Amino acid sequence: MNHHAGLAAEDIVARHYALPVAAKRWKGPGGEIDLILRDGATVVFVEVKKSRSHAAAALRLTPRQIARIHASASAFLGTEPQGQRTDCRFDVALVDGAGRVEVIANVLAA
Repeated sequence: MNHHAGLAAEDIVARHYALPVAAKRWKGPGGEIDLILRDGATVVFVEVKKSRSHAAAALRLTPRQIARIHASASAFLGTEPQGQRTDCRFDVALVDGAGRVEVIANVLAA
């Protein structure tokens, strides 16, 4: 996904969730997390995928990407008052060419 399409998809997803945004494109030791949202006391880490086919996009999360997301999420949680005990979940948000969003909630085990 090109840079501008990625930014647009992230904005679409942030509006879809309608939750406070803690960070966009947060850089941690494992790399970048597209969106970090707050759902009450829960931190929601969101990987945004843009694709013509939602199923194909979901299958593109590799073990390496999952490890990267976990490493960066752990670093972010280290900045939270409850640290690693902060409630969190990992979602994948799929955005198609028409801007429709499909969220696969709690897709990655912590």
